[in-house]
Amino acid sequence: MAPMGIRLSPLGVAVFCLLGLGVLYHLYSGFLAGRFSLFGLGGEPGGDGAAGPAAAADGGTVDLREMLAVSVLAAVRGGDEVRRVRESNVLHEKSKGKTREGAEDKMTSGDVLSNRKMFYLLKTAFPNVQINTEEHVDAADQEVILWDRKIPEDILKEIATPKEVPAESVTVWIDPLDATQEYTEDLRKYVTTMVCVAVNGKPVLGVIHKPFSEYTAWAMVDGGSNVKARTSYNEKTPRIVVSRSHSGMVKQVALQTFGNQTTIIPAGGAGYKVLALLDVPDKSQEKADLYIHVTYIKKWDICAGNAILKALGGHMTTLSGEEISYTGSDGIEGGLLASIRMNHQALVRKLPDLEKTGHK
Repeated sequence: MAPMGIRLSPLGVAVFCLLGLGVLYHLYSGFLAGRFSLFGLGGEPGGDGAAGPAAAADGGTVDLREMLAVSVLAAVRGGDEVRRVRESNVLHEKSKGKTREGAEDKMTSGDVLSNRKMFYLLKTAFPNVQINTEEHVDAADQEVILWDRKIPEDILKEIATPKEVPAESVTVWIDPLDATQEYTEDLRKYVTTMVCVAVNGKPVLGVIHKPFSEYTAWAMVDGGSNVKARTSYNEKTPRIVVSRSHSGMVKQVALQTFGNQTTIIPAGGAGYKVLALLDVPDKSQEKADLYIHVTYIKKWDICAGNAILKALGGHMTTLSGEEISYTGSDGIEGGLLASIRMNHQALVRKLPDLEKTGHK
């Protein structure tokens, strides 16, 4: 008996082929659309399927506007953790050791949880940029925190066009809780969370967020900002904001340099001190004309403030007037002087004694 077969008409064959081509086209076009959308944003798909704006292994570019948007979000998310822990009154406070001045270098759950939120939000969005942070990042606590890829209107209003830079040139500095000592004392006005982006070691983008008043200042060098300088500053008898831990050291030299009418404002947190130089709509924020620090300080404490001041035409240098590079080591030895709308180099020349003190 002859084998039985199935005979298809030419029309049936054509219909079958068209259906197969339609299925292949649908699948392949979806794949291409996904790839093109990633390349258009300068990103590659991550292992979890999320797209990051950082480019692939050849270096690629990142958009500083996107980095600013994520940095603001990271500072706010970290600030939410800082506020939540403080209001719970369960800080799990412990010491990381001693500072160079002999004070306790404290850490709390607020530091740790804020750091986790800030680090992983930035790392998920920009997997190929270097991120330096004050606190240790434990891989066991890794989170995938996605960004919705929306740049807020206030940023778009100030910075209308993309600003692309090579991804390999970028270093991010995170301070998940500035003024930890004051945080443990419940001196909330001094506390900030900060993010800074440096390009080739130069600070170009800064965010300072105050969790307890929910005020956020941000600025981009040659871009825009949501904060501005005050209209006037007193250069002859300035109000000088300094660290609470060594205000007497600065006061002695400041009075010799500027006279007995000089006012010294002891304060906690480098972020708070930079905001003291600006026009900040926060009633708890004190006002100063200069910010002086005379001992060793970490770069994540000052990078964001440096970027904001630089964007507004101000200056932050060592006490000897040198620009601060945000590559290499995580601290600077030469103290710092911060000013805006003043003759910064003239101020540097007035402070020879402070320069010597800063190098002790």
